[in-house]
Amino acid sequence: MVRFTDRFDAFIAAGRARVLEERNQFRLNVAELHEDQRMKKKDIEILAHKSATHASVLKKEEAETADLHGSIALLTAQRDERLAAREGLKKAIKETQKLISQRLEAQRSYAVAQQSQSQYNAPELEFWESNLCLRIEGAGQVDRLKFVYTHVNERDWEREAWFEVDMGSRDYRVVTCRPKLEVEGLDRVVERLNENRDLGMFLKGMRELFVEAVKQGGWRGVTLS
Repeated sequence: MVRFTDRFDAFIAAGRARVLEERNQFRLNVAELHEDQRMKKKDIEILAHKSATHASVLKKEEAETADLHGSIALLTAQRDERLAAREGLKKAIKETQKLISQRLEAQRSYAVAQQSQSQYNAPELEFWESNLCLRIEGAGQVDRLKFVYTHVNERDWEREAWFEVDMGSRDYRVVTCRPKLEVEGLDRVVERLNENRDLGMFLKGMRELFVEAVKQGGWRGVTLS
């Protein structure tokens, strides 16, 4: 009986020890589980913070990228405008240089022609001045000459008849004269001059108009439009 009691007490003691050990192990497991959960929660919080920070960085980078693309587009448009302007300027310069070259060539040709013509004009002009009782003066303005005749009035050979010619354009134009001339006759003589450039015939025709005007008794000056 005593042996049974001892064995029973030993069994109870062993059971208590095992229960106590299992209880302690359970508490240890629970504590480890809580610690593991706490660490995982902390890791989750860290990951959430990193994720939020990363999202903020991505959003900032997207905004910077959009700004960069906008700047690139603006610079590209400005570059294209400058290139277009430069091409237009180069074209304008080329056309201007071509025009200048054409004008220089025309001026050289005109100078050569004038020099060649002057060899014949000077003696011819002296001839007409002598035969038409004519002298040529400046009219006080650029591209204007004054032609003065005498011996057009039988009553007063020294009395002068004159007219001024504007030579500033290709077609010459009589701008004023004294005495007043008949318009149709004047237009006819000037038109013939602009067609054939025969100055001698023009001067002779103008003298004839003045002689006719004096015969008709007119001696008033007139400015033509």
